[in-house]
Amino acid sequence: MQKIRAAIAGCTLALILAGGGATVATAQDHDNHHYVKHEEWRKGVKIHDEDWQRGERVAEWKKYRLHEPPSGYEWRLIDGNYVLANVSTGVISMTVVAK
Repeated sequence: MQKIRAAIAGCTLALILAGGGATVATAQDHDNHHYVKHEEWRKGVKIHDEDWQRGERVAEWKKYRLHEPPSGYEWRLIDGNYVLANVSTGVISMTVVAK
């Protein structure tokens, strides 16, 4: 019985430590990775400036299998979505769910 209790305690401790470390690493990597569906973010629609500003610029677009943004456009990671929009107007060209 003691062996079972020790095994359960060891597994519980390992899960707590592993879960806490993974959570911290995810939060440090990107705050915008938690997916939120935005029905309003469609091609041709202007994204709200608040949403665009809180997004994280994606400079390494190839790494995420995104195509090169045209001149004047930029990829941003916002709420688990990659959003390609015109930097000066905020008009969305494309959205892709981050995986």
